[in-house]
Amino acid sequence: MDNLKMHSLNKVDENVDKIGKLFPNTLTETIKDYNKDGSPIIESAIDFDMLKQELSSVVVEGREERYQFTWPDKKKSILLANAPIAKTLRPCREESVDFDTTENLYIEGDNLDVLKLVQETYLHRIKMIYIDPPYNTGNDAFVYDDDSSISATEFSDKSGQYDEDGNMLFDLRSNNEANGRFHTDWLNMIYPRLKIAKDLLTDDGVIFISIGEEEINSLINICNEVYGESNKISIISRVSKTASNMGNFFAPSTDYILCYSKNINCTLPFKGDVDTALYKKVEIDGERKGEYYRDDIAFFQSGLKHGGSRYPIKCPDGSLINTPDNKPWRANEATFLSWVEKGLIVFRETKTSPLIDELTGGRANWNIYTKSYLNDRQISGTQPRNFLTEFINRKGADLIKTYGIPFDFAKPVELLVFLIKLINDKNSIIIDFFSGSATTAHAVMQQNAEDGGNRKFIMVQLPEETDENSEAYKAGYKNICEIGKERIRRAGKKIKEAAGLTAQNLDTGFRVLKVDSTNMKDVYYNPSEYTQAMLDGLQNNIKNDRTPEDLLFQVMLDLGVILSSDIKETKICGKNVFSVMDNYLIACFDNNATEDVVTEIAKLQPYYAVFRDSSIATDSVATNFEQIFETYSKTTIRKVL
Repeated sequence: MDNLKMHSLNKVDENVDKIGKLFPNTLTETIKDYNKDGSPIIESAIDFDMLKQELSSVVVEGREERYQFTWPDKKKSILLANAPIAKTLRPCREESVDFDTTENLYIEGDNLDVLKLVQETYLHRIKMIYIDPPYNTGNDAFVYDDDSSISATEFSDKSGQYDEDGNMLFDLRSNNEANGRFHTDWLNMIYPRLKIAKDLLTDDGVIFISIGEEEINSLINICNEVYGESNKISIISRVSKTASNMGNFFAPSTDYILCYSKNINCTLPFKGDVDTALYKKVEIDGERKGEYYRDDIAFFQSGLKHGGSRYPIKCPDGSLINTPDNKPWRANEATFLSWVEKGLIVFRETKTSPLIDELTGGRANWNIYTKSYLNDRQISGTQPRNFLTEFINRKGADLIKTYGIPFDFAKPVELLVFLIKLINDKNSIIIDFFSGSATTAHAVMQQNAEDGGNRKFIMVQLPEETDENSEAYKAGYKNICEIGKERIRRAGKKIKEAAGLTAQNLDTGFRVLKVDSTNMKDVYYNPSEYTQAMLDGLQNNIKNDRTPEDLLFQVMLDLGVILSSDIKETKICGKNVFSVMDNYLIACFDNNATEDVVTEIAKLQPYYAVFRDSSIATDSVATNFEQIFETYSKTTIRKVL
């Protein structure tokens, strides 16, 4: 039994716990004392150097990282995750499908930039993340322009690969040191992305990460640090290919999917599909007439650890039978008898029964089964396996080619459908920020068509150029984004055609957004660096090539408005006005907005009202601006660009 504490609450422990929940990567362990036998007493503690780095906008100097899992430049990757960027997402209507009505997004650009841009808008809104990042096989090219790669010399400096006399311990040209550098590049690439992605997840949200054996240990360590080891759900093994002539000792045929929850205490258990083919019998009478069921043997075959019990059961001929070898019935005696009364027990005569006759001690003449109904099983679900054999890569490559798109590295749609079903949320937002050929988007549309769901997808992909010698390039696809967008177009059309009338309202569109530099000129961010003469020479603080819709999307990002929100463009007193989410946000970027314009917008009582500084027609309008809103909508939050 546990001892009473007999002391007041230890606030230090409480504070360590609080900080650890906010910043799991600052948790470490220290030796508090020693037992009488000399063994150490370990307690949780905070790595203050790491905490200082989390709260600093520059690299914090100090002792090298000493947390259980570290690598050269880890502090730099933390700084990279926390540093702000002056960029935006610009809409691209001509490449979108159903731009004005779709709730799906396709975002082109470096996924680290995208994650930073959307981190406030989608904070705690994403139910599922799936990513298939580079496996770091030695042939991967890091195309993410975020300074995550370091030179061989710089790596040696940071990893301490020198002796006391300054001599290099390892030849940088050797595979040993080169491999170390490649690990570091990969870690610096993946760490800040996973760190930001965590905040996007709902409390019950889940992230799935495909990975090969090259970096699985590193990825487990990163996820344990970022998400917390207690939130690890499983490591799924997947047979990725059935034949391979690569490898020196084994032919590699397996990769892995790491599965972590944001908060495992909030995440519901996963439910797998039920094999309906096993339920072949049909109930012929009673309350469950017409339902499909199957017979399950009435006792557990793995021993008394199930907590059941043994007792004699009376059969139709009056004989008493019991289970063999101390194996328990599926329920206690009272429950079992109630099942008999309800017709849920099947007695079947047989000469090969495993049950024991209580009188003779020999083999019984009866076997007993419980009825398992399909409807019940579909509600409760089955526990899915974490070893997958049916989702090999070839299926993904073969499927995308049926759409006339030559691409050899697509994940199987069935794999993503399997993961989506585990989440069991028909109204979730699912993001894939290494989207490749957009298999995740395909799976979302397909599953929505099958079960009537309203899941939304967000695909993020760097427009990485295709090889000029590749079939994709020859077919006209100059970068991977072009492949992904066309795949969604063709898959969506085919899914709708196959589903018929039941899927006519299925959302197969997507709103294309592209990462670009901010819409604002430098003066907007650093007005103190400009003289009055320079300011007088500026007509406005917005770049000349930017449209009002460009401005709207940057405003939406700034205010945390969902990027797939309904947008309507109308006119008020002759000025173009955007209404987002039924007047939740109203924005006017036209010049010379009069008091009439401001008044009519205020009368609509938006939550946010946004104007350009140059929109205000006169000093008089500017003077009366606040009073107009105080009169008609004092709660409206007013913003000016």
